[in-house]
Amino acid sequence: MSSPAAAPPTPSNLPRIVAASLIGTTIEWYDFFLYGSAAALVFNKLFFPDSDPLVGTLLSFLTYAVGFAARPLGALVFGHYGDRLGRKKLLVLSLLLMGGATFAIGLLPTHATVGTAAPVLLTTLRLVQGFALGGEWGGAVLLVSEHGDARRRGFWASWPQTGAPAGQLLATGVLSLLTAVLSDRAFDTWGWRIPFLLSGVLVIVGLWIRLSVDESPVFQQALAQAEARKAALNTSAEKLPLVSVLRHHWRDVLVAMGARMAENISYYVITAFILVYATTSADISKQTALNAVLIASAVHFAVIPAWGALSDRVGRRPVYLLGAAGVGLWMFPFFWLIDTASFGNLVLAVTVGLVLHGAMYAPQAAFFSEMFATRMRYSGASIGAQFSSVAAGAPAPLIATALLSDYGSSTPIALYVIAAAVLTLIAVGVAKETRNLDLARVDDSADTEPARARATDAHTV
Repeated sequence: MSSPAAAPPTPSNLPRIVAASLIGTTIEWYDFFLYGSAAALVFNKLFFPDSDPLVGTLLSFLTYAVGFAARPLGALVFGHYGDRLGRKKLLVLSLLLMGGATFAIGLLPTHATVGTAAPVLLTTLRLVQGFALGGEWGGAVLLVSEHGDARRRGFWASWPQTGAPAGQLLATGVLSLLTAVLSDRAFDTWGWRIPFLLSGVLVIVGLWIRLSVDESPVFQQALAQAEARKAALNTSAEKLPLVSVLRHHWRDVLVAMGARMAENISYYVITAFILVYATTSADISKQTALNAVLIASAVHFAVIPAWGALSDRVGRRPVYLLGAAGVGLWMFPFFWLIDTASFGNLVLAVTVGLVLHGAMYAPQAAFFSEMFATRMRYSGASIGAQFSSVAAGAPAPLIATALLSDYGSSTPIALYVIAAAVLTLIAVGVAKETRNLDLARVDDSADTEPARARATDAHTV
């Protein structure tokens, strides 16, 4: 006999579910972004000391990009089991993997101690980080999306998205504090390890919170219905979620991948590559650049729920398109402001860039969730989001650094981000509006039609 579907959440427990997703996501993004900042600031000297400084930075960013390469595998594995077993179990596992890998990086010997084994170990742990994050995002946003009501889904689902700027804020804040109180020598020798070791404490807190929440009621309902269908047909066969996604939702996967291009590339140029550009081309100190990212990340955190709420009123697509167009138009002013070497202009450049990025990132959680049926939603949303990261976020700092090295100018980098914005405008432009779609769908013969084809029947308010 199948288990009964879970009751819808009451208004009192939805914020708790949102908080659990947000805190866990913040910890995971803290771990991931901490690596990116360290790659820009110290890993070139600690793990690639025999290289030219800019070449060392390129090699450091290459290990950074390796983490993105593992994210599609994480999306496939976590998506499969998340659609079979539930969202909650996989979110606990992703947090353990990410936190454990980050803590281990803090214990790594450097090139001076073990030679070439050091970058090999670093790269291996980065792969584990990427694998875990590839499964984290889909589960976190679905847990909230499938608990909330359709009219405010954009707002509630945007809160796990604030985990990215919150993690960036936390990682940058810790690094900024350490660089302020430690000498460069002390930071390069042992201070850089502290933020990575801190992850162990954060994971314990995150696990305690995540274990306290309930499984998605929409998933439980879909699972019960699937079990009832199998019992009625006297069969144990069930399509693999990945097969169902590729058969019924391949257009939605392509839309999601295209939508991620400008969002992903612009974010890593604005928050990771800026630490290279500001310190090498604009002669801005490491501390000043970190402080600018810190301030902008706080603003980013604040505006994401506002953009999510706006997507509930006007639709996911208009807000997303505004963000993509805005980021593309901002890139030349972004670099011009940094070139002034003024702290105020630096803060303005990064803050405006992240506010415009938030217009894409905020509605993304609800937008992607609404594209897929319940028993393939974890797989579909994760595949669409994470496979694009290999071509977008993974090489973004690497490409930007290489362009700077080859041309000595920010113009090619701005054009690179603008090209990504054009791709996103095309992808989101051809998509259908998904606002107010019912997520209580299952992947049976009566309900496998892609969400995009039915979106026009959704309510608009």
